[in-house]
Amino acid sequence: MDQGGQSLKGQFLMAMPGLNDPNFYQSVTCLSEHNARGAMGIVINRIHPEINAKMIFDELQISCVAGSERIPVHIGGPVHMNEIFVLHAAPFGWEGGMMITEEVGLSNSRDILEAIAAGYPPQEYIIALGCAGWGPGQLEGEIRSNSWITGPYSATIAFQTGVERRWEEAMKGIGIDPALLSDTAGRA
Repeated sequence: MDQGGQSLKGQFLMAMPGLNDPNFYQSVTCLSEHNARGAMGIVINRIHPEINAKMIFDELQISCVAGSERIPVHIGGPVHMNEIFVLHAAPFGWEGGMMITEEVGLSNSRDILEAIAAGYPPQEYIIALGCAGWGPGQLEGEIRSNSWITGPYSATIAFQTGVERRWEEAMKGIGIDPALLSDTAGRA
């Protein structure tokens, strides 16, 4: 929960320039959960350099349509790196799926992967290996120490903007010119 006790679920979490952790440098994470027990999200701007969707379908013995090797797989974060998550737009109602907001959900069940493999995916989606996670109060502390800034979720940024431009566009979406950011925290 943020300082006012508000959940940040459904928001973007953007890494500030001073966050040098290679897992999160200039990352944008869609927070799928945020409560007193911690937070969880999917990094939306890191493509796995060696894995594509066809490889995942083959591993799971799911038949797939031609071209599935062109579906990228994202590095969703450094936690649960062997688990598959699908951040997606409508339709919803997949087994094991959860709504993040009215316009985006998160699923990690076989049925959504089978639909993608068969050529009947959600309107927009990201397949990710792993997720980002924070324990109770951890994310709030990192926000206070100027590691992160939050902003509203944008389907355009999450699914349509080029991966290499998502961090910059998410920052611009909250009125920040990334070129002017400092990596030093201050107190007023």
